[in-house]
Amino acid sequence: MSPELGRFALALACVFALAQAILPIWGARRRDRRLMAIAPGLAIGQLIALLASFLCLVNAAVTNDFSVSNILENSSVTKPLLYKISGVWGNHEGSVLLWTLILGLCGAAVAAFGRNLPSALRARVIGVLGGVAAGFELFCLITSDPFDRVWPAPLDGQGMNPLLQDPGLAFHPPILYTGYVGFAVPFAFAIAALMEGRVDAAWGRWVRPWAVAAWAFLTCGIALGSWWSYYVLGWGGYWFWDPVENASLIPWLSGTALMHSAIVVEKREALKIWTVLLAIGTFSFSLSGTFLVRSGILNSVHAFAQDPARGIFILALLGVVIGGSLALFAWRAPSLTTGGLFAPVSREGSLVLNNILLCSICAVVLTGTMYPPFMSLLFGKTISVGKPFFDAATIPLAIPLFIFMGFGPMLPWKRAQLWPVMKRLWVAALATLAAFAVTMIGLSGLLPILCATLAVWVITSSLTDLAGRLGLFRVSLGQSFQRAKSLPRSAFGAGLAHIGVGVSVLGLAVMSQAQHKIVEVHVGQSEQLAGYEWTLTGVRNVPGPNYTAMEATIEIRHDGHLVTVMHPSKRSFNTQNQTTTEVSIHTNGLADLYGVIGDKHGPDDNPTYVLRLHYNPLAPWMWFGALIMAMGGALSLSDRRMRVGAPRRAVASDVVAAE
Repeated sequence: MSPELGRFALALACVFALAQAILPIWGARRRDRRLMAIAPGLAIGQLIALLASFLCLVNAAVTNDFSVSNILENSSVTKPLLYKISGVWGNHEGSVLLWTLILGLCGAAVAAFGRNLPSALRARVIGVLGGVAAGFELFCLITSDPFDRVWPAPLDGQGMNPLLQDPGLAFHPPILYTGYVGFAVPFAFAIAALMEGRVDAAWGRWVRPWAVAAWAFLTCGIALGSWWSYYVLGWGGYWFWDPVENASLIPWLSGTALMHSAIVVEKREALKIWTVLLAIGTFSFSLSGTFLVRSGILNSVHAFAQDPARGIFILALLGVVIGGSLALFAWRAPSLTTGGLFAPVSREGSLVLNNILLCSICAVVLTGTMYPPFMSLLFGKTISVGKPFFDAATIPLAIPLFIFMGFGPMLPWKRAQLWPVMKRLWVAALATLAAFAVTMIGLSGLLPILCATLAVWVITSSLTDLAGRLGLFRVSLGQSFQRAKSLPRSAFGAGLAHIGVGVSVLGLAVMSQAQHKIVEVHVGQSEQLAGYEWTLTGVRNVPGPNYTAMEATIEIRHDGHLVTVMHPSKRSFNTQNQTTTEVSIHTNGLADLYGVIGDKHGPDDNPTYVLRLHYNPLAPWMWFGALIMAMGGALSLSDRRMRVGAPRRAVASDVVAAE
């Protein structure tokens, strides 16, 4: 599988994508069934070509083909096999190819699972996906060719950034990109609806599963990236409001709003125009994040490129995709019907408030992320916007969001009264008051106390809602079991996702009480932290496959009893001439004991070593909560009503073959 074959397959995929973008949409406009019928075949053909191209690049990495510039710059003979494969997408060119492959997979998925869609709508959706894919494939071929050759070929490569040589980060980009690119499908549905001039309950039912799937993958991707920051960087933190981290958080926030807004379209045929705009905006944020990272405007360990030519190409692509979609929205949105009316106090009203708060937080994060580069561009001033701003601006918006998360799912549609709902939540209210009393004793600081209390409120109110649906403590267990069997899985999924939010927020709140210290000790010396005795018992040199490591042995005791033995290390990579830290973490599910070894000082016969020691209470709950959220999304997708979607519209609304 030569690189030339990979480049040819990529060019062939671009041809398929261009045909996919033109012929089905033209067929839908002319109501030509034959042209629309070729859309699924073109989408599947594009996927096969992209998969062949991607496998050629993987093969070049595995076989150490250093005549390929991409492999030369990001691999080496001594690099382990897992990181040779993950290194394919651990760079600019390979990451864009992976992005395009996932986009092709989305188009093929619509072709395979969208058989119950009206022919014209499916053709338009697949066509829009083909147009976006064609743009990225042209980007690969023109400015970011992953198969560029180098001659003469060297015997070894330059290696990969050591920070990226980690199992967590090996799987983080594919999962994150699946979330990013997954929102292309709701975007395509939105553009197709604007072309057709029709948004109804069936449209909302078709869009929601794709939005939920993309959101679940994006949740996992963000959580995995946060976990990587926690245990690889060695700073003891989990989220640094890094601009590239924010670039993934922004579409997650708008995507969460999109999921909830699509429910209103499906159930009440309201918020149609707003939901279409959210679908366009969420994917636009995903594309904008791509531009910001790959143009070099936002710099971090995640950023790959500093080439202005690439940035200009992506900017032009953004102008076509985002600008064109917004122009189409401005032209066609007024023709869409507004849908049903509802009272402010209702399920719809709570979802509108949910959207307002989520989009407000999204706007705050977007402003804080983009303000420094715009100030630098316009006025030449270098400023930074960090944690104090984001915490101060987002937490006041998140607090009412958490409060209404308890009420919203229990409100009836169209019109409701608060008092009956409040009476059903008395147990949750008592649990929340008890949590407030406990946190007043155990936590310090108003915001951690308030956030932990509201987290308990979200968890207990979600459990109360599920218990009420099952009739627990009101009917027999047998009847509750029968209700559970008949209750839609999406109801369980929504409750589980809300519980996951509460678990993550509780972990975040309690984690703010973490204790840490930086000490310089001799071998055999002990330090006290959080009631534990930390003793450095030895340091040794350990060879690795492409590095040498200084590994420490730390014994941790509590009340004289051995709790665990930790082995943090400091690795030196000879090929890249870089040094990284390897954190050692011991967890019992309620707290993490976290150790890092730093520099060696003093003479070799009696050296001292710098240690960073952390006690992080409830740290695992932050990622456990994210996993629960993603599981809630997956459970919702397993609901047959979401998988099957809406029935086909009447034949009269479908297209007829052209004579």
